[in-house]
Amino acid sequence: MRNGKIYTAIAVVVGAAALTGYTASSRGAAVEGIDFGMYRTSVDPVFDATAPERRPAKVKEFRIPMTHETISIADNVTYEGWTFGGTVPGPVVRVTEGDLVRITLVNESPMPHSIDFHSARIPMNEAFRTIKSGEELTFEFTAEDPGAYMVHCGTPPVLIHIMQGMYMTIIVDPKSGWGTKADREFVLVQSEFYAKAGATEGAQVMDVPAAQAKQASQVVFNGRAFQYKHQPLQVDEGDRVRFFVVNAGPSLRSDFHVVGAVFDRVYPDGNPKNVLESVQTYTVPAGGGAVFETVFEKGKSGEGVYAFVTHAFADAEKGAVGLIQVGQPTLSGPVAH
Repeated sequence: MRNGKIYTAIAVVVGAAALTGYTASSRGAAVEGIDFGMYRTSVDPVFDATAPERRPAKVKEFRIPMTHETISIADNVTYEGWTFGGTVPGPVVRVTEGDLVRITLVNESPMPHSIDFHSARIPMNEAFRTIKSGEELTFEFTAEDPGAYMVHCGTPPVLIHIMQGMYMTIIVDPKSGWGTKADREFVLVQSEFYAKAGATEGAQVMDVPAAQAKQASQVVFNGRAFQYKHQPLQVDEGDRVRFFVVNAGPSLRSDFHVVGAVFDRVYPDGNPKNVLESVQTYTVPAGGGAVFETVFEKGKSGEGVYAFVTHAFADAEKGAVGLIQVGQPTLSGPVAH
């Protein structure tokens, strides 16, 4: 029994990680819940970028633990990070416009932390207040605004808490859908690390002066430099692919671009009312999000390999480059960008 309700386990998927959801009756409305302390998003061999499926319940509950972990941020580079749900970025929360979203935040770390949902219209001093080690906080809000939103720790100094890895994504789907049907959906979170060698051999640690000067050691998609160059995102020829792109920063912009394709739709902030058409590159500011769609159409952007990047190439060369493989192309040599 939890929160006075009896829960029955059902299967819910976030990316490839099998999460346990719960259903019950709340004033006649179905309730589903996920405990991100029990189930983590898969990061092996790469962070699973597949968006979680949309669920029908009108009340969605999420338990989010805050932990300190040793994480991988590049090949052969580990880092002493701070997390939501044990991974960087943290798990993806997906709800629908009009849903009641109930959050239980649990501080399992040795220091104070908090959470800030950019999608929530709620008093900051109540829902986003800092809680101490061993404490928990429950709050709820109605998801009124469709979009792709950043979630992050807002405990001062915010720069440090974000650069340490405390960010995740919430997708708020519009009630009436996006206006198109996507065959595949991916979540890509761009962010920076400011890392240096520690006093002893092992995991790297934060470099605060570098962060204050915006001199990133790595700029990454989904927490690890270049990971999707080694393990490309897989789609089929003819697929309409939707990307939920969030820029966690903490300080650099993301100039999102797919090489060899044009976005037939871009939704700034993820709001379908703001649709742009035929876009080559679109900038997502630190703390912002957008939804991108492209079709890998036969005879155009068909079977082949395509890079996705931030077109700010000083940052791309630090790790913010990945590949999309469409179908099963015959490659004449290595693919690089």
